[in-house]
Amino acid sequence: MIAALKRPPFIGAFAFALVFIFTALGHTIMVEIMNIFQGQQFTAAFVQGLLGLVMVAIGVRYNHNENLATWLGFFGGAWLWAGWVEFSYVYYSRHIGIEPLDLGGGHKQLPEYMLLPSGIGLLASTLVFFYFNRETRCNAFRWMHKHLHTPVGKPTLNYQRNISTIVAMEKFYITWFFYVLLLVLYDRRILGATHPAMYVVFFMFIVWSIYLLNRLRKFTRLPSAFRYGIATALVAWNTVEILARWRFMTEVWIEPRKYALHMTIIIAAFITSAVIFALYPSVDAPDKDDKAGPNPQPAE
Repeated sequence: MIAALKRPPFIGAFAFALVFIFTALGHTIMVEIMNIFQGQQFTAAFVQGLLGLVMVAIGVRYNHNENLATWLGFFGGAWLWAGWVEFSYVYYSRHIGIEPLDLGGGHKQLPEYMLLPSGIGLLASTLVFFYFNRETRCNAFRWMHKHLHTPVGKPTLNYQRNISTIVAMEKFYITWFFYVLLLVLYDRRILGATHPAMYVVFFMFIVWSIYLLNRLRKFTRLPSAFRYGIATALVAWNTVEILARWRFMTEVWIEPRKYALHMTIIIAAFITSAVIFALYPSVDAPDKDDKAGPNPQPAE
């Protein structure tokens, strides 16, 4: 039974579950930091981001251990985003006195979410660097390079990737991109959450998620599956965000004390997935599955 869990499609399934559940718990952690530390929440957020930075740095040091570098990069990137980015928007929205916006139907737009889309230019500009990076293994960028006829040059032979920082930035930028995208679409001057076009957007996320999940189920290596699972889970998470905005579901993870039983189940599921992942053998060899061959692994 244990041996079966170390083969497809279980490798991809556990990778997806771990990232997907942690996305919910990330909201819970932020809410609890606000509840527990209150007046000192921004100090706590700074420490959270600092811990994320330390995780990424340790991952850089142990880059030869691909599993460890991947894990540290993911959790480090998540904590950097939550501690230093999300809380900075909370701080400055309060500092300049932005009030919550009544969206009607019992919905209110939080001040920090009104401020966050202002970084869309910075997001687009910095993504230019990643798009023109010839060492990238991002499927989306590679597809665009090919079909938009973008000559970025050939990857460097035997190039040694820094796994920890790559994974941290993957988590960081995908989270940022979808935050901005949904907040822009929710703007009633553009579409609005109840606009008919949002149903098309929701359907597109469903199709995109199924496509990525179908690819993820074929992975045979833990670290590669985990890195691909980050994008897969975050794309799928957008369907949860939209359903919650439509009031089709309750976001129990942002009210953990009210829904203690539900959160206990979610945390137990996360711990179970994490323990199973931890039992997989460590990888110290080069990432052979990423090399082209007769039956290559899907690129990250």
